Amino acid sequence: MNKQRYAIGLLAASLCLPLIASANGQPAEPTTVEANAAVLQQLDFSDRKAFEDAHRGFIAAPADGPLRNPDGSTAWDMSAYAFVEGEAPDTVNPSLWRQAQLNGIHGLFKVTDGIYQIRGMDLANMTVIEGQTGLIIIDPLLSPTTARAALNLYLEHRPSKPVVAVNTHSHVDHFAGVRGIVSDEDIQQQRVRIYAPEGFMEHAVSENVIAGNAMTRRAMYMYGTELDASATGHVDNGLGKALSHGALALIPPTDIITANGTKVIDGVEVEFHLAQGSEAPAEMMMYFPAARVLNTAEVTSHQLHNIYTLRGAEVRDASLWSRYIDEVLEKYGPRTDILMAQHHWPVWNQDDARHFLAVQRDLYKFIHDQSVRLMNQGYRPDEIAEQLTLPASLAKEWIARDYYGTLRHNARAIYQKYLGWYDANPANLNPLPTQEAARKAMEYMGGIEQVVSRARQDFDRGEYRWVASVMSQAVFAEPDNQAARQLNAAALEQLGYQAESGPWRNVYLSGAMELRNGTAQQSAGAIATDLLQALDSGMFFDLLGVRLNGPRAEGKQMLLNWSFTDTDEQFRLNLQNATLTWLPERSAPDADASITMTRATLNAILTQQNSFPAAIKSGDIRIEGNPQVFLELLSLMDNFTPDFALIEPITD
Repeated sequence: MNKQRYAIGLLAASLCLPLIASANGQPAEPTTVEANAAVLQQLDFSDRKAFEDAHRGFIAAPADGPLRNPDGSTAWDMSAYAFVEGEAPDTVNPSLWRQAQLNGIHGLFKVTDGIYQIRGMDLANMTVIEGQTGLIIIDPLLSPTTARAALNLYLEHRPSKPVVAVNTHSHVDHFAGVRGIVSDEDIQQQRVRIYAPEGFMEHAVSENVIAGNAMTRRAMYMYGTELDASATGHVDNGLGKALSHGALALIPPTDIITANGTKVIDGVEVEFHLAQGSEAPAEMMMYFPAARVLNTAEVTSHQLHNIYTLRGAEVRDASLWSRYIDEVLEKYGPRTDILMAQHHWPVWNQDDARHFLAVQRDLYKFIHDQSVRLMNQGYRPDEIAEQLTLPASLAKEWIARDYYGTLRHNARAIYQKYLGWYDANPANLNPLPTQEAARKAMEYMGGIEQVVSRARQDFDRGEYRWVASVMSQAVFAEPDNQAARQLNAAALEQLGYQAESGPWRNVYLSGAMELRNGTAQQSAGAIATDLLQALDSGMFFDLLGVRLNGPRAEGKQMLLNWSFTDTDEQFRLNLQNATLTWLPERSAPDADASITMTRATLNAILTQQNSFPAAIKSGDIRIEGNPQVFLELLSLMDNFTPDFALIEPITD
């Protein structure tokens, strides 16, 4: 939608809704002030142990000010969150404010002799293990700039040693900064080994490519990437302070961990414990027997994590997740003096570590079992989410709070995992599309003006969930209705102010911002070169398949051979019934065209350093048969940009 059009409507909107201004950052309404004040009575804010634990071992903080990427853009700026101090303002849930303060404790920390962590220089932590000749790095963060700065902070205060090994798992915030600390030459000369769990490459690549455009758009809301850091904007992500910005990188592992067991890395004994299909599809925990330290990677954290992530991903197996925690509790609990992870701060003694693991174990199993119990009694996802509450013994634990995942959306995820989207109500089997249903709803309720008027009264009573819901229908019915947009935004904003979850706050406030200001135009970003190089050719053809515009392809039939000379791969592609299929190691004798190229050429095209027409003209792509068939296939592909509408109808 056009921002100028929104600006023109602001005066009219303000006449209809005099208490709701057009800009973000409106005050907390009385109901929100009351709700946030109640949180102070529900939880023990006098408990400061977490702050003591988070400060323990502190050595030094990095210099104030932003970290810059090579192109001059800002990669990271912790100073933007200096406002998170003192008592929580009315516009922030006090529990989230507390977590934001804990996540603001950043710098280099000593865990124990030979083990150090850099926290608060990206969403995740970097852990440094001192080996006999060099450094073992657990998780090189999200961007090369922050990874390099984190390692430099360590080297400023410890003896200089080279990086000799990297351990990581398949989520991008844990591996994509690797080129900040490791070079291709390091790998080629075998100076650095990279350890990762089985399935790492497949999941690291597929999650960021096939559905990457949709996830990117949704992640903008989840992480509040367009929000300003302020008491009325972005405060924290719960899991960590924020996302860094920079080029994603990926270096394929040299060593794949396929089973639980012990390896000696640069003189350091490491016991690997796989946790496949828990928080990540490919994940592993590590125990260091000499130091009596357990690193649970991202399997545990000081909060409730996501069983389902709002950016969109496969639902995680909460029951299996709980079992992995139980396994390490039983195996390593009696031998663990310090428990650390790749988010948040360590747990510093054996009794606390065992308690921490038991709470985290029971948290995921409780949500799983009780959601399934209610599901088997016939309750629907929204009903399960509304009535499920943690037992008091878990609810009082700071490490079980909704800072990232929430009980409500995780309970819905359990239902989705077992039964999918359909709640078995026949009326929901084939409902009207959202916009059409919204228009009929407004008509049935007496017209949009009457609905807005009544919703305004509900807003004044603090019924923000209902107002957000009904005003969303109003916006879908009449996207240009400024009164509906502004009231919808106001309700979402108050919900954001009340949210204990960082992502929920970000989602609500991002929606409010776009309702008021419009969706910022985003161009299609180039896929990171490292991810493309790791993308196997079959995944590339899967990517072509999801980009094929079915309506435009209807009635067309094509048969093509495709060869990559540098990888010695052959594929047969078939377009039929508006569907693109492929098989490897095939060459059809009656193909309409045969395409020959290198993977290097393809990578350059996908990173927008080249194009198919230019590569054909230069001879980098050779076509035997009818070249027009190949060009026609390319013309049937959609181009994705991460700026599609989320809070209003999608328009062409």
